[in-house]
Amino acid sequence: MEILNDVLVAKAEMLIRKPVEEVFEAFIDPAITSKFWFTKSSGRLETGKRVQWDWEMYGASAAVDVIEIEENKRILIDFGTTVEWIFTSRAENETFVAITNTGFKGDGADIVKQALDSTEGFTIVLCGLKALLEHDIILNLVSDKAPDAHVER
Repeated sequence: MEILNDVLVAKAEMLIRKPVEEVFEAFIDPAITSKFWFTKSSGRLETGKRVQWDWEMYGASAAVDVIEIEENKRILIDFGTTVEWIFTSRAENETFVAITNTGFKGDGADIVKQALDSTEGFTIVLCGLKALLEHDIILNLVSDKAPDAHVER
């Protein structure tokens, strides 16, 4: 089942009705990202930088290596797998965001589970972003996805 590791790609896509600069910045600036995805970050995303993302409600964190940033076009990171965001401006106030995740590890069943979980997770992230940027609503989707998994602080 090793071949799955090379061909299995998790993908989530969404049209956000905001300018590409605003949508891109939402993933670069943790002050914005923490409103729809993780709860805390050690800093902005910058090429060559390592940051830590925390999901305090779950007691979880991830080290994120920023491989490449192309302003308003692309973000490429490694946090155990390779994640790429592509931002496509479709109109003055429309941005299509495509997120792909590759490089899952394990046996065939593990790889498939990780890809499915990733697709679900990034879809939730994009929905939260859409609500935030288009309607100024914080939906708490990531936190509410698994309320029984919350840790006491």
